[in-house]
Amino acid sequence: MVPLKPLSVAKSRLAAAVGASRPGLALAFAQDTVAGALACAAVADVVVVTDDAAAGAELARLGARIVPDAPAAGLNAALAHGARAARERRPGAAVAAMNADLPALRPPELLRVLENASVFPRAFLADAAGIGTTLLSAAPDVELAPSFGGPSRARHSASGAVEIALADVDSVRRDVDTAADLRTALALGVGHHTARYSAGMQATAYTYDSQTRSGSVLLDDGTPVSFEAPAFDAGGLRLLRPGQRVRIETDGKGADLRITLITLQTF
Repeated sequence: MVPLKPLSVAKSRLAAAVGASRPGLALAFAQDTVAGALACAAVADVVVVTDDAAAGAELARLGARIVPDAPAAGLNAALAHGARAARERRPGAAVAAMNADLPALRPPELLRVLENASVFPRAFLADAAGIGTTLLSAAPDVELAPSFGGPSRARHSASGAVEIALADVDSVRRDVDTAADLRTALALGVGHHTARYSAGMQATAYTYDSQTRSGSVLLDDGTPVSFEAPAFDAGGLRLLRPGQRVRIETDGKGADLRITLITLQTF
């Protein structure tokens, strides 16, 4: 099961770094998480618990089963609901809950985690920070009893779940909440949804006129796109030098692409 908040409120801690790109980036994270899970040999189904219709439609196209968040009582209630939904279709199945923000997820690493987890009634994998949890599993006919959020590593351990001690499964531990997390995930190698979306948020300053506060950038495919003073002012910059890497927010597509914000790259 993968829980996903409505995109309008998802990944709020990334807002300072990515601005209005946050909802799209949250969806890209979820798409790469779901795609990675579906490609894992140990995974029969992926159930996404969400009330976001647009995100649900995109994830269903990948092959996920979308379940509304009927309890509407927070993350852990949603996961317990998802586990019940999974077992309605596959009675007695083992289940696992996983964060929706694992954009670097690699199926072979997930397979190792699930194989190690399968020998215990309940097991969990701590996140890269060693404080939270990125995956919690329950054997057939065992209640999942999720306790995600904040210092969940300690809570899952106290509940009797066994911590999975594996090296070289960084992609399953690397959830993304901050700009630093995103940089680390990008260095690990993210899936194509996140790679494509994040590439569209980056460019190189090409020209800048300090009198008009306007100029142009080069997208990573070499396409020049101009920006006007309102876009420059929105980013809070005082000066821009050609060659600097920048983060951009845009509106429109193709010939109608317009830069609405330009600031220094922070991820």
